[in-house]
Amino acid sequence: MTTQAVLQVRDLHKTYNGNQVLKGVEFDINKGQVKAVLGPSGSGKSTMLRLMALLEPADSGEILLKGSRIGSREHKGKVLHLPERALAIQRQEVGMVFQRFNLFPHLSAERNVMLGLTSVKGISHHEARAQAREMLQKVGLDNRADHYPSELSGGQQQRVAIARALVMNPSVMLFDEPTSALDPELVGEVLEVMENLAESGMTMIVVTHEVRFARRVANQVTLFDGGVIVEQAEPEQFFENPQHERTRKFLSHVH
Repeated sequence: MTTQAVLQVRDLHKTYNGNQVLKGVEFDINKGQVKAVLGPSGSGKSTMLRLMALLEPADSGEILLKGSRIGSREHKGKVLHLPERALAIQRQEVGMVFQRFNLFPHLSAERNVMLGLTSVKGISHHEARAQAREMLQKVGLDNRADHYPSELSGGQQQRVAIARALVMNPSVMLFDEPTSALDPELVGEVLEVMENLAESGMTMIVVTHEVRFARRVANQVTLFDGGVIVEQAEPEQFFENPQHERTRKFLSHVH
């Protein structure tokens, strides 16, 4: 059986104020695969996700979704960034869940989940509501559909954010340290939702500090440091027999 790459990154570079954050990153994820990305703060992990999610442009390199370039195009030998309208269409294929939940405080959980369906996909209010309810049920929050973010715990807000991304039916889900802003006792409920997603075959890239989750759920674990991928391997090899000294040093601090 041939594996199908859903998302591919080729020679990705990004610099902020003279600081080179990404230095030629190469990254692939296949359909149904879960990749856990570990690494110290400031190593470029979140920047890589933001570029993959088309939230900001790369300086150079390209991103391919199911074999087609997204975010930019070539024209007469030059790379041109796509206009916002085109980016909005492409973003539907890439779900993103942030550290901070980024929910609209004046909208209920249900309305937060519906918003992309009505404003981006143009789905009727009635149909969007039905889909939102179904997705909230999937993350265990159908009984909180009418609650506002201020009435929900951090774990519940993050599950609403996951439902909001999932309802757009993306080809890949990106998670940027989705549990780091949560109280410790709320982490488990979010990880359980993510584990169920993985079991259902969702393609996922998870930037995380949750080493146990990475070991248990991921098909592949990646160490990111200094804007490059240091090591990439299946969980057993990554944690039990890392090949790079930088990986061994990192793991000695997180175990």
